Amino acid sequence: MADHGIGTKCVQAGYTPGNGEPRQIPIVQSTTFKYASGDEMAKLFDLEASGYFYTRLQNPTNDAVAAKIAALEGGTAGMLTSSGQAANFYAVFNIAGCGDHIVSSSSIYGGTFNLFAVTMKRMGIDFTFVSPDCTQAELEAAFRPNTKAVFGETIANPALTVLDIEKFAEAAHAHGVPLIVDNTFATPINCRPFEWGADIVTHSTTKYMDGHGAGVGGAIVDSGRFDWTKYPERFASLCTPDESYHGVTYTERFGLAGAFITKATAQLMRDFGSIQSPQNAFLLNLGLESLHVRMARHCANGLAVAQYLKDHPKVSWVQYPGLEGDKFYETAKKYMPHGTCGVVSFGVKGGRAAAQDFMGRLRIAAIETHVADARTCCLHPASTTHRQMTDDELLAAGVTPDLVRYSCGLEDAADLIADIEQALA
Repeated sequence: MADHGIGTKCVQAGYTPGNGEPRQIPIVQSTTFKYASGDEMAKLFDLEASGYFYTRLQNPTNDAVAAKIAALEGGTAGMLTSSGQAANFYAVFNIAGCGDHIVSSSSIYGGTFNLFAVTMKRMGIDFTFVSPDCTQAELEAAFRPNTKAVFGETIANPALTVLDIEKFAEAAHAHGVPLIVDNTFATPINCRPFEWGADIVTHSTTKYMDGHGAGVGGAIVDSGRFDWTKYPERFASLCTPDESYHGVTYTERFGLAGAFITKATAQLMRDFGSIQSPQNAFLLNLGLESLHVRMARHCANGLAVAQYLKDHPKVSWVQYPGLEGDKFYETAKKYMPHGTCGVVSFGVKGGRAAAQDFMGRLRIAAIETHVADARTCCLHPASTTHRQMTDDELLAAGVTPDLVRYSCGLEDAADLIADIEQALA
């Protein structure tokens, strides 16, 4: 599918049925798989043969959908996880451990910030957070001898800052580490971070990829371009024998194209078991088949709402990277010339109380702990997804007390604007 357009890949990639086989990806709803001999299964446990033996590690349905996402991103290998949180955890923990350090953009989803700053810190991994629009000098100053990766979000949730992917990739590579980019909001329809120097891409597939609020999930895709073997001591877990698999060295056995994902599957998924259910993977694939069509409508609605809010007397500010005059408009134009996302963040005059009052008066948009759905929804992040963060941490993440995250669905833009108008009135 390499030569086909992204719309064709959305519909066709990842699964090609043979003669008389199901046209749609089959749901392999089975925990285990039968083999004729113990020797055959032993080869699977030693990573000497490919196949399936237990769905906690791999499942044919999941692998087909992961292959589609890898094709959309232009990567060499992919895997599904039970959630976007699991995807970001695996992507970092696959190469970092106790005593290591990660550089991360400060403008990231609140749940990811807590994962990094609290939970993974307890595991002995330290994080330095930098502004997404930091200077080159400020970015350079964040690195340490034990830095293992750089992390950022293409479009941050909910601040809607845009990561300068090339700048962060150049800094990461100058220090011999990969750049990991969460591409959830942009999706590969609007941005393919590998084309700008990123090495690993993650997704909360719960959002636009699923698109219908049907199944929680995540994904990791490897570009296959980062050369772990240039830094064998820094990435020893990939470049030296893994005794839990009888001494297999992932880079030697699976090459640069497969080492990262194979290790994350064979080791982390084996031990943590954050697998996406085959049923959810099937639902995710149905969403992916229309992703290229839906994203255009989400973006059109987002821009229409942002333009309406921009000059409204009861709105103090609007953040939308696709809106001319936005702080990140030029950066967004560079990396996402055909559209950004359908999420608009804005402040209601009157602060936290006014923001919550406004949301309570909306009739079409539902208040939900969700975003990037076919149905319009909204949230007050300071009281919900970012509730555990301090005031300073909230400001660093671009979250103010009056911020409303408004996620435009696929409804008519005129109806969304009329609903906002009556709620503000």
